[in-house]
Amino acid sequence: MIEGFADELPEPEMADAIIEGHRINQELIALQYELLAAVGHERTEFRPAPPDALKGHILEHYGARIRDAKQIVLKQERNATVKAIVESIIGDLITGHGEPFAIAPGGPGENAHTPVPVTKERIKTVFHAVEEVVVRDLILSGKRPDGRGPRDLRSIKCEVGVLPRAHGSAIFQRGETQALVTTVLGTGADEQRVDGIMDEFTKKFMLDYNMPPFAVGEIRPIRGPGRREIGHGALAERSVAPILPAPAKFPYTIRVISDILESNGSSSMASVCGATLSLMDAGVPISDPVGGISIGLVQDDETGRHVLLTDIIGEEDHYGDMDFKVAGTQRGVTGIQLDLKNQGITEDVIRETLEQAHEARLEILRAMLRSIKRPREEISTNAPRLIQIQINPDKIGLLIGPGGKTIRRLQDETGAKIDIDDSGVVTLASIDASGAEAARDKILAMTEGVQVGRIYEGRVTSIKEFGAFVEILPGKDGLVHVTELSSGYVTNVADVCRVGDSMMVKVIAVDDQDRVKLSRKAALAERELPDEFASKPRPAGSADRPQGAGPGGPGGPPPRRSEGERRPEGDRGRGYGGGDRGGDRGGPRGPR
Repeated sequence: MIEGFADELPEPEMADAIIEGHRINQELIALQYELLAAVGHERTEFRPAPPDALKGHILEHYGARIRDAKQIVLKQERNATVKAIVESIIGDLITGHGEPFAIAPGGPGENAHTPVPVTKERIKTVFHAVEEVVVRDLILSGKRPDGRGPRDLRSIKCEVGVLPRAHGSAIFQRGETQALVTTVLGTGADEQRVDGIMDEFTKKFMLDYNMPPFAVGEIRPIRGPGRREIGHGALAERSVAPILPAPAKFPYTIRVISDILESNGSSSMASVCGATLSLMDAGVPISDPVGGISIGLVQDDETGRHVLLTDIIGEEDHYGDMDFKVAGTQRGVTGIQLDLKNQGITEDVIRETLEQAHEARLEILRAMLRSIKRPREEISTNAPRLIQIQINPDKIGLLIGPGGKTIRRLQDETGAKIDIDDSGVVTLASIDASGAEAARDKILAMTEGVQVGRIYEGRVTSIKEFGAFVEILPGKDGLVHVTELSSGYVTNVADVCRVGDSMMVKVIAVDDQDRVKLSRKAALAERELPDEFASKPRPAGSADRPQGAGPGGPGGPPPRRSEGERRPEGDRGRGYGGGDRGGDRGGPRGPR
């Protein structure tokens, strides 16, 4: 057996890699022979048992009927006809009139050449060997069981978007092999945690393969995945993985499920093709579509003549000498798996197989792209929206807050789930895009600091006569002067807002003392939102409202006074354009 994976490796280079691996293996095998000789242990020679004479009898009397039955195209009809032949043989040799048929059983033992009556079990066992002879002879003579030529593919049918609630879905059918493949997208919390031999690790891409008994016309309990399901799933997963986008470009966790609805050869490669279609339907930006095909071999050991078979069915796999699965893109191979039943194959057969697989793969890819030409521009509306941003790792503590207070508040306000990596990569997940975008804006504003010209969604923390203080970042507030609350006249700040209200504001300046000046009316104008106070005129005879004429401009500190200059009564403000303790109190203050 050979198994290998690559990143779109051209077929000639893949063949070179196989041959080089074989050369290294010969050195290891030679070492084993040396160890065997050193301990003085002799190898046991294999001696094939004489064949059962019943095999020749069935071939002679029933071979023509079996040959005709094996050329029926449909699997179920072919199997039913063969089953009828077996019952006919049993009836003729056991339950017919006269003495039961007796013939030498062959095989090991003293009675190998002594005729004994046949049994049902013996007939069924020998019939299987007869089927192998008939099928191989047909293939070597140029006749495949379903009537195709050696390089012919079965009919291909592709369909995408078959399951409306899944994030991506597809049906890929090749002949009597059909796979229903679904794709779902998740967040980092959905990654598979694997307890490895050395360390625990996580997987962002998983492809699972299921083949229920009904896919091959059987009835039996389903008790979880077996060796076949695990192996086929791993082969398909590693064959598709090279064309997936990097997590930095597409941060979703991807899970693909391939359910085989019908199987007649190469269901693992059908899973590869179906996975590609399903991923494209889900909007995953894959680099190139991947297709897969299985190439079989029937070889005459006596003459050395061989026939390579494209897209083998179940009987060709069962009675043939090789099952060589090859997956890849139009540019090269991403995965191979080779099973051999004979004594080995030559380098020429390997290279010929890879070339024939490349030819078939291109034809399969063309059929797939007729159903969907490229990945969808947008992911499914049922999938979560993920956004990744990079922040300074030193700001992670600020984002989390004391005891997780800040990150919990952000998640409650936006509805987004926030995951933080030690490297500073923040992943935001939300059912809708608006929640993730809102969380992104808040996090960027928090970690990048106050930026002049940016609009923030803040919270009113204090109201004064001259304006309102608004917290725009955790622990960072600014002043919205009364003249910046609206383009109309505001009589009282409390008419516009109250403590605890949300307010959209724009940073218009940051003075040299790091005091932030905000404007509500500028934010509303930039976002083209209505201002309910814009139409309110200034009362007749009212004086211009001071705007804190100072070096900092509106809302800034008052000018410095010269040495000995007395501050006017009532001017006890905080430097934001007016005091909050009233003006002239109307009379002397009395003795101190």
